[in-house]
Amino acid sequence: MSDKPSIVFAHGLWADGSCFSKVIEMLIADGYQVIATQNHLNTVADDAAAVRTSFGRAGGRVVLVGHSYGGTVITAAGIDDRVAALVYICALAPEDGDTTQEDQTKFPQTPVFQHIEVVDGRIYLRPSGIPEFAGDLPEAEQKLVWATQMGPMADLFGQPVPGAAWKKKPTYYIVGTEDRTVQPDLQRFLARRMNAKVTELASSHVPMLSRPRQVYAVIREAADFVQHSAQ
Repeated sequence: MSDKPSIVFAHGLWADGSCFSKVIEMLIADGYQVIATQNHLNTVADDAAAVRTSFGRAGGRVVLVGHSYGGTVITAAGIDDRVAALVYICALAPEDGDTTQEDQTKFPQTPVFQHIEVVDGRIYLRPSGIPEFAGDLPEAEQKLVWATQMGPMADLFGQPVPGAAWKKKPTYYIVGTEDRTVQPDLQRFLARRMNAKVTELASSHVPMLSRPRQVYAVIREAADFVQHSAQ
């Protein structure tokens, strides 16, 4: 059996597991077992449980990667003993017991929230908001992002988050310096609080799509650390 850790991804709002496809291809080519979970965005507890279910399928140690609200998910799910390292991509990372919204209120609202709508109790991104979310992608890719989005329940960010895995696990953080969805200064604040190793990329909110090679490099760094620390 390979001593490489498995890589498990957790997506955020207005996305699905396919948002990691470019990075997944590179990791698979390197011989990693990779799983992208599909979060229903109903409750934090359910999304964290879905991620933990993936650990059993993966087997062995896990590098857990979360984008945007997926950072909330890995903050809760990452307390599992099978998780050996965490990678946050333009992601949120609440304190134990706080809500996802808690830290966001400390910083100015980003432009993307001027382009949302509520349909049947779920929050969706209007087409006009895609440039604020993924503006450094070609137009065709932006349209694909909009078409594959999953909308959260309206109260998702107000739910308390149990656990804070970043307090005990090696943590890496990718800041998108041109992010218009999660404030870059909020990202830096969270990265400092968790004492993460930080990589800044001149990207929108979706560097895994616009800067996949650099995101891959950070995940590989985390995976290499886990692999070598076990030897």
